[in-house]
Amino acid sequence: MTSPMTREAAVTVRVFTQRFSSTPRGARLARRLSVHQLDRWNVPYGSEVSDAVGLLVAELAANAVTHGRVPGRDFELVLTCTPGLRLRIDVSDTRGERRPASVAPGPLDEGGRGLLLVDALATRWSVIDRVPVGKTVRAELDLGGAGPDVP
Repeated sequence: MTSPMTREAAVTVRVFTQRFSSTPRGARLARRLSVHQLDRWNVPYGSEVSDAVGLLVAELAANAVTHGRVPGRDFELVLTCTPGLRLRIDVSDTRGERRPASVAPGPLDEGGRGLLLVDALATRWSVIDRVPVGKTVRAELDLGGAGPDVP
């Protein structure tokens, strides 16, 4: 007696990895290329997901350039997407120490709200150690059915 063959749906995990100079220009380029890559993955420019990812990458890259910069070292952006499920954004720098949690900014302060924005937009986020040196700030978005189409 033969058993019926079961067919499982194929899962396509998409990954985009790029290193950028630890400069404001590198941070801007990271944001631009991230939304461009999402568009290539069938998440259109201006969509809710694309806008959220653009803001998250902009903030995390700006933090890597401002607070995690080591002269002569780049920062790295990795986008990982499982269709219909989750988009993960990893921004890694080579500065290992983590800044202490600061007091919430005052209403007239010009800065200090970046991670509040990350907390509001991401489903979850964390800071993890990077091997061999540095740290990675990871933000994840649960996409539900809004993820890239499987070809």
